[in-house]
Amino acid sequence: MKLNAAQLQRQLAEGLAPVYVVSGDDPLLCGESADLIRSACRAAGSEERLVFHVDRSFDWGQLHDASHSLSLFAQQRLVELRIPGGKPGDEGAKALLAWLDNPPPDTTLLVSLPKLDGSTQRSKWAKGLIEHAHSRFLQIWPVEAQQLPAWMRDRLAAAGLHATPEALELLSVRVEGNLLAAAQEIEKLKLFCDSGQLDLQTVQQVVADSARFDVFNLADAMLQGDAQHGLRILQGLRGEGVEAPVVLWALSRELRGLHNMAHELARGIPQDKVFASQRPPVWDKRKPLIGRALQRHPADRWAALLGLAQQADEQIKGQSPGSAWDTLGMIVVQAAGTRLPLAAG
Repeated sequence: MKLNAAQLQRQLAEGLAPVYVVSGDDPLLCGESADLIRSACRAAGSEERLVFHVDRSFDWGQLHDASHSLSLFAQQRLVELRIPGGKPGDEGAKALLAWLDNPPPDTTLLVSLPKLDGSTQRSKWAKGLIEHAHSRFLQIWPVEAQQLPAWMRDRLAAAGLHATPEALELLSVRVEGNLLAAAQEIEKLKLFCDSGQLDLQTVQQVVADSARFDVFNLADAMLQGDAQHGLRILQGLRGEGVEAPVVLWALSRELRGLHNMAHELARGIPQDKVFASQRPPVWDKRKPLIGRALQRHPADRWAALLGLAQQADEQIKGQSPGSAWDTLGMIVVQAAGTRLPLAAG
């Protein structure tokens, strides 16, 4: 059974389920959800806690033994199973399904997983964790850039702070993509805001630039048509030491897909069928994003941008003059639909 973060709190108040699964890549949000489950277990009398870290050498017999042994100190106990690799293997899959089918009494199992891709979610063990009546599956989604100011405003309010619009905007920019840093900066700001009022000057003085980006943030900014944000992400990726070929791969993948889809649309094929025909199909969450991008340019324009990607590839290999990073910036700006100003001359 799937839950979101708000539903988790309500469900925990109704009573503990035998199995909880927290899946996602953001350490702050995943950690806070796991903490809620641990707190509910303690409130229910769980004084004993067993923690297992799954790696290649993990003995799944330990989980079997935990399910068949009696609690030493209390009637209730918590067993945590952390699978950072995201896949338990054949033996682990059998152990998880066996636990789901026959959960031990007075025991809560908390499974921590990274975000599961589509193929993994279709595996038998993952479908069991997601759909079994004994399980509560919590998928943690990242906070998108456009959602971050509202998220920050709520977190600040919970800390007793009220930020001016300018302070909130700068704070959101400086911690984008790094919610753990955001939570830490809010704790720090509490020390500097006795009145509870947070202004721009205080944020400038106190908050370091902790933004963390990845190539998928960059591709999304390009698709959204936000050239300024895309260039900032590109600069951040370069500053963090991300290699240009990795960035080019992410942008080229989007450009190829958009070029192909634009051709199909030009042939009169309905957009829904075009999205469904892609391999993999366009996710529902990304359909509005892709749809807006396709409205900005026809197929020949996407082909021209693929030509720029080829130029960047040659620059990376030293086969063409110029900076690959500059060319990547041109791709982002032009794909976003922004016209560069003409040089004076």
